[in-house]
Amino acid sequence: MTIQENKPLAPFTTFGIGGPARWFIEAKTENEIAEAAAWAQARQAPLFVLGGGSNLLVADAGFNGLVLHVALKGIEAQQAPDGSQQRLFRAAAGESWEHFVQRAIEGDCAGVECLAGIPGTVGGTPVQNVGAYGQEVASVIERVRVFDLEDRVFCEIPAAQCGFAYRRSRFNSTDRGRFIVTRVDYRLTSDGAATLRYADLQRAFAADLEAGRQPTLAAVAAEVRRIRQGKGMLIVDGDPDCRSAGSFFKNPVVPLEFAERMAAGPLPPTYPAGSGPRGEPLVKLPAAWLIEQAGFGKGYALGAAAVSSRHTLALINRGDAEAADVLALAARIRDGVFARFGVELEMEPVMVGF
Repeated sequence: MTIQENKPLAPFTTFGIGGPARWFIEAKTENEIAEAAAWAQARQAPLFVLGGGSNLLVADAGFNGLVLHVALKGIEAQQAPDGSQQRLFRAAAGESWEHFVQRAIEGDCAGVECLAGIPGTVGGTPVQNVGAYGQEVASVIERVRVFDLEDRVFCEIPAAQCGFAYRRSRFNSTDRGRFIVTRVDYRLTSDGAATLRYADLQRAFAADLEAGRQPTLAAVAAEVRRIRQGKGMLIVDGDPDCRSAGSFFKNPVVPLEFAERMAAGPLPPTYPAGSGPRGEPLVKLPAAWLIEQAGFGKGYALGAAAVSSRHTLALINRGDAEAADVLALAARIRDGVFARFGVELEMEPVMVGF
């Protein structure tokens, strides 16, 4: 186990922002993860677990503790033992998510094709319950293998005990900071049909569907990547709109009654989001619509930080932005949306060192 000091963190993030880590360890085995955790505990040093850095904003001063970069690799696939048309994929936490999606598609296994093009690693997917274009990982995760920092043991948590909700899990809410994900097991459907719930995908394949042809998983994944690139949500070298953390704000979930009596003006698009604690219907509001209606259009800038020129939900680093610049822009947008609609936007990226 090699410990580096004052390691710059900006290169490990898609934002390209952030100061150094006081200590830095890259773990390629589960034993190294346990050793790193023990090292930090013995020194009472704060511990942050780094994956792909795609949903992350690091403070300009960096992180005064140990950054543990999970770099475990490997993907195994096997037929589900229950005799169904499903296959189980065991993917190490440090594997590229895009690599895993491509592996599933090449194996003709459905369930993650609409999640193509999302940056980051496998280990981050259960933490955020990653989702897009009609799919989310909660629907295909079988179990999550973790290192429990409280009990100092490795264990496996079934999906039913992960507390999955919209962009949430027990790993980023009730048990935030307790577990380090080392492996995720996914149950995918062999020879399954692609998911076409998202309107843009339905339009793209309208001719095929009308002719009774089911688009292939590869074709759907390619279309998802095309859509993402059009919104600046696909990592492409040299594209300034890619220097972001993806969607910076979560789509707020509010009671339907509230949405119907929002501030004067056009009512926002709404999407069913289940029921509240008293059985009241809930709806999801598109944060991008709220931001635009509040006066923050594509390309809106505050110093070196700006709203993406292609997607209002992404804040970008125009080249030399600092974390303080991004947070100042985010605060202005949140205040503007709240003043216009009475809706509090919640930031999606993980904040480190603040």
